[in-house]
Amino acid sequence: MRYEILGPPRITDGKTHSTINARKVEIVLSVLLIRAGHVVSLEQLMQEVWGEDLPRRATAGLHVYISQLRKFLKASSTASSRVETRAPGYVLHKGDDEIDAELFPRLVGTGRAFLRQKQHDMAVPCLEKALALWRGPALGHSGGGPAANGPIIDGFSTWLAECRLECQEMLAECQLHLGHHREAVGMLYALIAENPMREAFYRQLMLALYRSERRADALKVYQSVRQTLNDEMGLEPGRPLQALQRAILAGDKSLLVTPPVASGR
Repeated sequence: MRYEILGPPRITDGKTHSTINARKVEIVLSVLLIRAGHVVSLEQLMQEVWGEDLPRRATAGLHVYISQLRKFLKASSTASSRVETRAPGYVLHKGDDEIDAELFPRLVGTGRAFLRQKQHDMAVPCLEKALALWRGPALGHSGGGPAANGPIIDGFSTWLAECRLECQEMLAECQLHLGHHREAVGMLYALIAENPMREAFYRQLMLALYRSERRADALKVYQSVRQTLNDEMGLEPGRPLQALQRAILAGDKSLLVTPPVASGR
């Protein structure tokens, strides 16, 4: 069985998916999963559920949510996890159950190791498998606004989002190195739309377009990032982007690399 929190929280057993309809119980489960195997204090749980606006009977309310969570886990007959009361709060023992947010960084780490060894063809399936775990914002929480959670969920969601961006960047780098520049173009346009301040994606898109015989489009991308950075931050593009723009203007043939032969390992 797998707990899936790389998107709206749910429990998956084969093709069967179970969700918790009560938002506060869902928050409690999310926090306990983030800290699986470690005690989460009552004060920490209450801050995640209610923030600074604690109701009078917050402790009693939290006990009710824990009871509901235990019933939910018990109803999932294949679940090996359990919630233990341990001072000063509670701890979730996941047993043999998986958590997708633990699997994701392991896959990213494996892909990163292959990339450092210049085994790009081996890195791609690891990175693609890692990204395929995502179904939306982590914990169904996009951050900010009145729906924002406490520091545990917010901090974990931010870390996961950054790890996902690194994974996407590494995957694009692998595709460019392997000569899959035409396939990378659409993905990079989408990534820029979602992350307009991340210069690495603009650099990769410019290179992908240039290698796809779309020199003018590559230069338009530079003008786009320059305007975005100037309007939002009063900044000019960084040196890597400036150097790439000059190389494209000069028709630098060294940018047109021949894709390597896959190692087949």
